[in-house]
Amino acid sequence: MVIGRKEEQEMLLSAAQSEYSELVAVYGRRRVGKTYLIRETFGYKFTFQHTGMANARTKDQLFSFAISLRDAGYDDCPTPQSWLEAFSLLSHFLKNSTDEKKIVFLDELPWMDTPRSNFISAFEHFWNGWASARKDIVLIICGSATSWIINKVINDHGGLHNRVTQRIALQPFTLKECEMFAKSKGLEMSRYQIAECYMVFGGIPFYWNLLEKGLSLAQNIDKIFFVRNGKLKNEFNLLYASLFKSPEQYIDVVTALGRKKAGMTREEIITATGKPSNGALSKVLDELEYCGFIRKYCGYGKKTKEAIYQLIDNYTLFYFKFIQQNKNNDEHFWSASIDSAMHRAWSGLAFERLCMAHTQQIKAALGISGVLSNIYSWRKEADENGEGVQIDLLIDRNDQVVNICEMKYSLSEFTIDADYERNLRNKKSAFIEATNTRKAVHITMVTTYGIRQNSHSGIVQSEITLEDLFA
Repeated sequence: MVIGRKEEQEMLLSAAQSEYSELVAVYGRRRVGKTYLIRETFGYKFTFQHTGMANARTKDQLFSFAISLRDAGYDDCPTPQSWLEAFSLLSHFLKNSTDEKKIVFLDELPWMDTPRSNFISAFEHFWNGWASARKDIVLIICGSATSWIINKVINDHGGLHNRVTQRIALQPFTLKECEMFAKSKGLEMSRYQIAECYMVFGGIPFYWNLLEKGLSLAQNIDKIFFVRNGKLKNEFNLLYASLFKSPEQYIDVVTALGRKKAGMTREEIITATGKPSNGALSKVLDELEYCGFIRKYCGYGKKTKEAIYQLIDNYTLFYFKFIQQNKNNDEHFWSASIDSAMHRAWSGLAFERLCMAHTQQIKAALGISGVLSNIYSWRKEADENGEGVQIDLLIDRNDQVVNICEMKYSLSEFTIDADYERNLRNKKSAFIEATNTRKAVHITMVTTYGIRQNSHSGIVQSEITLEDLFA
């Protein structure tokens, strides 16, 4: 059963019902559920399907392709000596298929593009010279190396330019979808626990599938990450190596970003990593953004060249904070640290990232889904006139309102005291003074269980709770 993904399934099925041949590109972060979505949508029935091999030579890739053709029913299929020949054999097989609509699924396509293999030119010739000239082919290509699919296929300026008829950028689950997934597995979890789990895993279905019934969330996290053979103990290196051919430079950038919660400008990244300011760095940043590891945003009132890059991948941040630092190999590390200051500090920052991933739900709760608005962050550096100010989530609305969103994670209602009220007033006045905005500026609190009403809570114009984020 596919959880959520209704729109994506409809796109795949509409391609199968089209009167013309369709080239569909499905891409997204490793473990986000691309292959599962495609297989479930078509009931695991394809005219032909093949998966590229990781780190394999061209000769082995071609041999594997021939095996897939034989498995599909091409019994006497020879082993091709080139990709041009391989796609010629595929077209021969499809020509003889009796399927009314021939669904072809090529998974992990980027892995097939080995050096000097001429894979792209052969693939392009197959689509342009044969498949697109028919009306009965649905070619679905898929891969975790999102940057490869975007650069080599979707944004290609050669023979594949504008050839993709449908593109599906598969996103991680929302909180609501994670809740549906947990229920489908029979996991008894409160929304507070689901939120904490999201703060560790993000909305990555594969990670959620590792949770076991009968164990507490803390026990599950220990078992998945911290025991000797934990299933995600070595996920970090596998994750980046599966997506990028030279993962070290990507890891250098995310490591630098992992040290600065508010994010960094391009110049700050150059200083932190020692990398030259050239096209190679731009490529690394673009590809990390394509894959959903970082976000690029402009500060309120700032120019594009002053954009901030921020690490937002929950698993990567959890790895840097706890797994990489777990030098003692404590198999009960998470259970033992639940009430620690370190855990509390992490949960506050992780909840902010959770909120950033659910801005659509925040806007819906504010009743402004239909109002044109932009999401920003804003910061003012400390100077001789006062302390620095950081606002992680600003909603700039076309109805002449700006929402300053403050995000607080707590076990019960959040209490605003005199000091925090003063902090909010200073933050609001600093923003108004620095930006000269003429819009109304509202303080919005995003908390787990709401705000406790007291003499200081009147500063808040609107409240969003964890319940709202599950919409």
